[in-house]
Amino acid sequence: MKAPFPGIYPRFSIGCPGVRRTLLDKCVPTTDRRNGPLMASGRPTMPPLPLLRAVDRFRGALAVLHRKLVPGHIALMEMMTSGWLAQAIATAAELGIADELARGPRQGAELAAAVGADEDALHRLLRLLISHGIFARRRDGAYRLTPQARALRKDAPVSLRDAFLFFGSAQHRAHWSHLTDAVRTGLPVGPALDGMPFFDYVQSDRELGELFDNAMTSISTLALEPLLAAYDFARYDTVVDVGGGHGSLLAEILCRAPRSRGVLFDLPEVVADAAPYLAERGVTDRCSVTAGSFFDAVPEGGDAYLLKHIIHDWPEDEADRILRTLRTAMPPDSRLLLVELVLPEHNRPHPGKYIDLEMLVNAGGRERTESEYRELLARNGFTLLRVVPTVSPDNILEACPADR
Repeated sequence: MKAPFPGIYPRFSIGCPGVRRTLLDKCVPTTDRRNGPLMASGRPTMPPLPLLRAVDRFRGALAVLHRKLVPGHIALMEMMTSGWLAQAIATAAELGIADELARGPRQGAELAAAVGADEDALHRLLRLLISHGIFARRRDGAYRLTPQARALRKDAPVSLRDAFLFFGSAQHRAHWSHLTDAVRTGLPVGPALDGMPFFDYVQSDRELGELFDNAMTSISTLALEPLLAAYDFARYDTVVDVGGGHGSLLAEILCRAPRSRGVLFDLPEVVADAAPYLAERGVTDRCSVTAGSFFDAVPEGGDAYLLKHIIHDWPEDEADRILRTLRTAMPPDSRLLLVELVLPEHNRPHPGKYIDLEMLVNAGGRERTESEYRELLARNGFTLLRVVPTVSPDNILEACPADR
């Protein structure tokens, strides 16, 4: 499962509007789905990592100051209402308000008719969202888009519409209403509620499954440029993308590493739809597709084995199985590249701390600290060489097979 909001990318933007706007202007891709993927001339410039770390510390200090300026029960009340805001954004996404306003500003009655809503209720919804910078209202009373609201469009360069629809869905809300059960048992709630594990459930309900797939794809897009800017994949002759979906990440790597070859590996039903996309990106001649399960076997002989947001989906036993399967296939001089959120040791807010509970409730997996990843890798025959940070919450954990 890919990492959901809040604080997806850039990771330090929320709460500092001026800084946020600057970072978004620099970081968010400017092409959209209609015009195709980013090309060399359209790659965004990544802001310096030291700058982002400074912003992170500044925001942390502001949060501490805020908590000290109000009574504890007031601060807690504000935290409680944040869930209502997330659901209000999901409602705006479901109604398609951003898509309608993309055609131009609309008066309340006109907008309500277009999205199929009660005019007064729509006004009340937008009043809350406007107070958080999501949509705006002109002096003549017409509603209009804002930079934040544009991310709710279906055709936005980086759209979060499906992410809000999935995480705001009745099914997802129902699962999170049983967080107490998950904390008491240490187990995900899906088997008890749905009769099957989470990933089986989203595959059995294709409408929900498609929404989930689209949500994960859109969220992954947010971290693509930071990942490619932080790490040189061109050093490897053959990159095996394990659990690589339709190949969006691998195709982008191959486009920027013209001498490298790729192997896309995922379940048969997933890679069945990969060929058209790889052809569209022009990498078919350098990318083979192999179907299978990473619990059983993976292609042998690669120089780098890439797993993006895979290990965090699984509890310890299954994570061990995946890594042992990889260790069996990997040559002694190859590299294992895990793209994951690495939990920091500090007590400040961090996206991974939210995602960790999402894993607990739904997938049964977990986020891990650097030391926990080091231990996980060591007991499965790997040595952690380094952790490469990016300007997104993701890190690249580079490991090699340990001496037998």
